[in-house]
Order: sequence, then structure tokens, then C-alpha cells
Amino acid sequence: MTSKSFIFPYFLIVIASFSSYSLAQQRDLTGSMNFDGRYIVSTSDADMIGSAYVNGKLGPEEGTDTLSVIPLAGDPRDWSAVEIIASNSVAGPPAVLDLSPDGRYAFVIETFKQRPENIVSPTFRDLKVGDRLQVFDLIDPNKPVLTSDLVIPTRPLAIRMNSDGSLLAITFHKSGAGSKTPLGLFPVKDGVIGTAVYPEIAEWDNTTEMIDIDWHPEKNILAILNRDASNLRFVSVTASLAAEVLGNIVGIEKEPFRVEFTPDGRHVVVNGLYWGKDIQGHWTEAPRGSVLTVRMNANSNNQKTRHAMISTIKTGVSPEGLAVSPDGKWVVTTNLERSYLPYNDKRITWFSSLTLARLDEKTGQLIKIGDFAYDGILPEAAVFDNSSNFIAVATYDHFDDRKKGGSIDFWRIDTDPLDASRTHLVKTEYSVDVARGPHSMVIAR
Repeated sequence: MTSKSFIFPYFLIVIASFSSYSLAQQRDLTGSMNFDGRYIVSTSDADMIGSAYVNGKLGPEEGTDTLSVIPLAGDPRDWSAVEIIASNSVAGPPAVLDLSPDGRYAFVIETFKQRPENIVSPTFRDLKVGDRLQVFDLIDPNKPVLTSDLVIPTRPLAIRMNSDGSLLAITFHKSGAGSKTPLGLFPVKDGVIGTAVYPEIAEWDNTTEMIDIDWHPEKNILAILNRDASNLRFVSVTASLAAEVLGNIVGIEKEPFRVEFTPDGRHVVVNGLYWGKDIQGHWTEAPRGSVLTVRMNANSNNQKTRHAMISTIKTGVSPEGLAVSPDGKWVVTTNLERSYLPYNDKRITWFSSLTLARLDEKTGQLIKIGDFAYDGILPEAAVFDNSSNFIAVATYDHFDDRKKGGSIDFWRIDTDPLDASRTHLVKTEYSVDVARGPHSMVIAR
């Protein structure tokens, strides 16, 4: 009896300790997705399936174009999207959306209008070019409100707001207003859009496409990508909204698509798609793409200013999406691969991928970590959280056609605690459903 009386309580202590350990482990696992931010905002194009890029068939419609807002408070397993109609199109760079610096207002441009309702089997050619700029008030991210719906020049491509929230820059496609006015500067105050100015840009060839832009994190300097000429220039925007080119135009890699300044403003990061007329189908058999850095030198006068390409690495195929981490240490591209091809096309890849690279913010050097494949169609955009440890990825569609809509999927950067050389991107089990076709995405920090 004496022996048993000692064994029994000890057994209970062991069980109780094991139970406490298990519960602690459960709590730790829940905390493995500590995505830090206020809310994510994305736009979805409900008008076309991904394979429309290849055969022109828009496919079945799923609802209407939307702006989705995902508040990031509470348990990530409970996160969901609040959605409001916002006309937009995936046909262009994933850059049709931006936020004011305080996150209060979202700005959305319409590259193509929504598909016509009276056509039985609509094709890409049935889409009319867009001409709208919409403003949404997100003071309550659970209740987005449309506050402005303005007519602007046709076929806008990319929209960016400067660091103090006073100016919106919008580029226009060369087959639209871009043939005459490739760049528009729109004054903004308290979410209200003022009268636009369309500055001349020295040495700009209006037969080429100003595909994307980004503002310097502190100065009114724009980095401007020329897709057709595969080059990059920096432009200083004056108080009178004139555009003065700074220094030399930098030749970069083939078919640049997105540009983003590093947090310290010393460099820009650019992805190269390597599409072109010399590629079968222009893009359907493209080789691997690239991501590169360009150093901006704005410390001398215009005549002596020299910018230079610094570093480049290979990515997966068609790296349309690009993001730089807030701490300046990481770069990620979202690679379409050939996931968007029709299912009966033998060239299809039944996967998309992300490429992760380490960035030295001071020197601009890139070190590739790897390509990480996953089961999803046409991922066009990604954003880092505030911690720079997690990434949200916009997945346009799913191979399982029973799963409706698109999704915002969450990934994390993981390093083996016993082997620091083993760093991976890991797709978590956390995901938020949104309307089909998410392609542009930003985060309110």
C-alpha cells in the first residue's frame, strides 16, 4: 500500500505535466503565424480565368470585380474578407491599387471595364478599356465605403502614392492615353482628388510602355520602368509638378514589370519577365525570369548623377509579383510558371512558385535562397508583414474547380535552428478566401 500510494500521485503529476506541455505546444503552434499588420487590401478581377491570356476565352464569370479588405486582428484562423465592388483588371501589372500612408484611403484604377453581360461566350477582345479612378474610405476596415468615382484618361496601368500622401502618380498604356500622356500626377488632400497634371518627360518615346513606377520612401522622386526598351529612369517631381529626369537611363534585363524602392531609398528592385516577340506566344514559353537591383545616386547634380545596375539572380518563370521586406533583408517574387495555361495544354505546370532572395540593403547585392513551388494558379502579388518574417500571397485561382474564388495565402520564412544555412519559404495552413482573381495587393502597416 505504501508503495502504491507513492506511485499513484507521481503518475498523476507526470500526466498533468504532459497535458500542460501539450497545451503549451498547441498555443505555440497557433502563434507560428504571427502575421503583423493592420489589414490587407486586394483587388479581384471576376471577368476572366487565367487561361484567357492564352486562348482569349474569358470563361465563366464569378460575381463582380471587388476590393477585398482583410482585418488582421485576432486569431488568424478566424480572418475573413470584407468585399465591395471595385472595377479593375488583371490585364496589366499587379499595380492597380495603393493606400494612403495612414491606410485611411484605398485608390483603385480601372485598366479594363467589366465584361459585357449580353455576350454568350465573351473573349478578351470584348473588354473595353477603362477610364476610372475610385477612392474608398477604410476608416473602418470592416465597412469600406466608396467616396469618389472619377473619369481619368484611358487604360491606366499603375498607381502609386508618394510618402506624404499628397500626390498620386498614374501611368497609362501606350494603346490608351499613354500615347500622348504616359504619366499623370494627381494632388490629393483628405482623400479628395485634385486637378491632374500631365508632365512631359525628357527623352520619353511614346511608342513604349511605362509599365510601373514607385516613389522614393522620403523624396518626391519616381523610379520609372520602360517595359519595351528594358530600361529604368529616375525623375524628380518639382513643387510645380514638373518632371526632371535625374542622371542616366539604366539599361536593365528583358521585359521589366515591377519596381520597388528599398526601405532606405538607396536602391530599387526590379523583376524581369523575359517575355518578348522572340518568345513562342510572347510569354507562354518564356524562360526563367530575374530579379535585379539598381543603385540610385541622387547626391550629385543632374549632369554627373550616375545610376547603375548592381546585382541579378534567376527566379522561376514569369515573376510578375515583387515585394521587398520592411527590414530591407528579403526580396520575394511570385512566379506564374505556366499555371495559367488551359488544362489540356501539354506545356502547363501544375504549380506556381515563389523565389526568395536575401538582400544586402547597403550594397544592393542579392543572394538567392531558392524557388518554392505550390499548388495554385497565377499568383500575381505578395506583401511582407511588419516583422518581415511572413508573406501574404495573392492566388488568382485554384486547380480544383470545385473550390470557388481566389485566396490570400500566408507563408513564413523558416530557418533550421540547428543549421542556419537551411532557410526556406513555408506555405502555412492559413488562408483567406476572396473573390476570384486577386492580383494587386497592399498592406496597411
